[in-house]
Amino acid sequence: MSTAELSQLEFDQQHLWHPYTNVAKPGPTFVVKEGEGVHITLEDGTRLIDAMSSWWCMMHGHRHPAITSAIHEQLDRLPHVMFGGLTHDPAIDLGRKLLQITPDSLTWIFYCDSGSVSVEVAMKMAVQYQHAQGFEGRSQFATVRSGYHGDTWKAMSVCDPDTGMHHLFQGALSVQHFVARPPITLGQDWVEDPAQNGIAALRALLEAGADKIAGFILEPVVQGTGGMYFYHPEYLNQARSLCDELGILLIFDEIATGFGRTGEMFATDFCTVEPDIICLGKGLTGGHISFACTMTNDRVALGIGGGSPGIFMHGPTYMANPLACAAAKAALDVLTGQDWRARVAAISDQLTQELAPARALPNVRDVRVLGAIGVIEMAHVVSADAAHGLAHEMGVFLRPFGKNIYTMPPFVTTPEQLSQITAGMLHLAQEL
Repeated sequence: MSTAELSQLEFDQQHLWHPYTNVAKPGPTFVVKEGEGVHITLEDGTRLIDAMSSWWCMMHGHRHPAITSAIHEQLDRLPHVMFGGLTHDPAIDLGRKLLQITPDSLTWIFYCDSGSVSVEVAMKMAVQYQHAQGFEGRSQFATVRSGYHGDTWKAMSVCDPDTGMHHLFQGALSVQHFVARPPITLGQDWVEDPAQNGIAALRALLEAGADKIAGFILEPVVQGTGGMYFYHPEYLNQARSLCDELGILLIFDEIATGFGRTGEMFATDFCTVEPDIICLGKGLTGGHISFACTMTNDRVALGIGGGSPGIFMHGPTYMANPLACAAAKAALDVLTGQDWRARVAAISDQLTQELAPARALPNVRDVRVLGAIGVIEMAHVVSADAAHGLAHEMGVFLRPFGKNIYTMPPFVTTPEQLSQITAGMLHLAQEL
C-alpha cells in the first residue's frame, strides 16, 4: 500500500516517531482535530479534558483568544526576523513584562527555542562566566539526583545518571557531580543538623569539586519528571550560601514550575534568595508556540562581557521570534490580568480534598498536592498506554509516568471539570 492510500492514523503509526515510544509497539494514539479551553476534540468527536495541560504548558487552555489574536496580528506584520543586529517591539515589550514579574536581580534576558535549549544556554553562560573570571578549569556542573533538565545533550548530563530517563547515555555524556536529592520534604519541619538536611553532603560535594564546578543546577522545590517530588525551600537558601562561598553559580530550572504553577509566581518565591541564572519555558507562551528564555544578573552578564572573547557564544536562528514573543507577552498579560493566585489556590484545595481517598487504596504510596499539581504515587510503575486506553470512558486524557498518576490542569479548569480529572485519577489508581 502506498503512503497516499494510508489513513491519517495509519500513516502516523507507520512513519511518525512519537516521544518515548517503541515504533514497533507505539501504543494507543489519538488523532486530535481541535482544542479549545480545557478540551481536545478527537477525530471521532470525543472531547477529552487535557489534564496534562499538554505537558504542563497550556495553562490558560487551548486556543486562548487573547494569545491567538496576538499571534495572528503579529503574523500579518513580521513573522520572523533575525535577532543579530536587529530588534523589534514584541521582544522589547515581552522583556519589559518579564522584568516586572521575575526576581529583581535578574536583569538580562536571552531568548531561545525551548526549555531544553534554555538549560543549554544557562550551562554555557556559567562556563563562559567562569572562564572570563580566570577559572578555566571550571567547566563541570553539580546537581541533585532525581532531577530532570531536558533531552538535549548537555542538559541530559545533569539528569539523574542511574534512574533518570537518559541513564543509557551515561557513558557518552559529560561526567557531572551528583548529590542525593534534598531529604526534607515540603511541609516537614526544617532540621538544622547539616547531616540530616542534606547540606553537609552538598558542602562536601561542592568543596571537593570547587576547582571544576561552574554551576549548581536544580529544579527549585519541585522535581518534575524525576518523580514529582516536593522538597523544603530552605535547602535552596542554604545552597545559595554555599555557592557564594565557593564561587559557584546557582541555576534554577523553572521550566515546569514557573508562572504560577506551584501557587507562587515562581518556585523561587518560596525562598529568601535568588539564583544567578533562571531557565523559563513551557507556560511562557501559554503553550501556544515553542519558546523559552534564560535570565541572569549583572554579575554574570557583565562578567562574560569583560572576559575573552567578550561576546556570549550562542545565537539560535529563531531567537526572539516575533510570533513567540507576541504570544508570550499576551500569555503573561492573561496571567497577571486575573487573580491567578486565588484560582490556583482553589484548584489546590479541590485537588487536596478529592484526591485524599486515594490514600486508602491498595498500592498507593503517597498523595501530594502543591498549587495546581496533584500526584498519586503508586507502589508500582503505571502504564501510560493502559491509561490512554481508558481515556474515552473517563473523558479525561491522563499520561502517567513512572509510578506517578498526576495532573497539572489548565488554570481555567472549572470545579466540575476538575472533579472529572480527579475521578479519572482515582479510577486509574484502582485499575492500573
